[in-house]
Amino acid sequence: MSVVSHEPTAALAGVLARIERAARASGREARDVALVAVSKQQPWENVAPVLAAGQSRFGENRVQEAAERWKDRRAGVILHLIGPLQTNKADDAVALFDVIETLDRERLARALAEAIQKRGAAPGLLVQVNTGEEPQKSGVAPRDVDAFISLCRTSFGLPVEGLMCIPPADEPPGPHFALLAKIAARNGVARLSMGMSGDFETAIRFGATHVRVGSALFGARGV
Repeated sequence: MSVVSHEPTAALAGVLARIERAARASGREARDVALVAVSKQQPWENVAPVLAAGQSRFGENRVQEAAERWKDRRAGVILHLIGPLQTNKADDAVALFDVIETLDRERLARALAEAIQKRGAAPGLLVQVNTGEEPQKSGVAPRDVDAFISLCRTSFGLPVEGLMCIPPADEPPGPHFALLAKIAARNGVARLSMGMSGDFETAIRFGATHVRVGSALFGARGV
């Protein structure tokens, strides 16, 4: 069983303090940066203290795992899907998640549009951008993002609200965050989900509105 090497509520307080300092240093308000606690693959005993301490946003990687974990615990919780989404899971994802951060291809856009029409309500939708154009990662290439957002809006009526990225692990993240912010500005989207445990302070400097933090809260998985 996974165990954490630190106390989760103390870790949460530390992360929130770091967000506040980073925001202040950037001339921003901490309330304009939302913490998404990456609870994917964590045992409930790690997640429960963070939820009890007042954290409301959580990020999950798989639809089925999230449905099982949160089915009786949704009161006051905002769920983000931060992992790849298969088209055949679009209906379930739209029903479960408040925000889907991994819209990245036309087939998925069509599936989400159909699911949203059936349900009559839409989650927040973010386009995942593969800023490093890494073949092993999901996401739209930067040169194709403008056209893809336009397709989502005009052909499928999808309310794209923002962008998400995961910079290459072996490159400085700042240029990737700057690129994402530039693409967002020219497409009129306000949400920027960027920055994880190792670089969220840099992401805040470049305008992140959501930071996805896992190991800094819960410790490394499988330790």
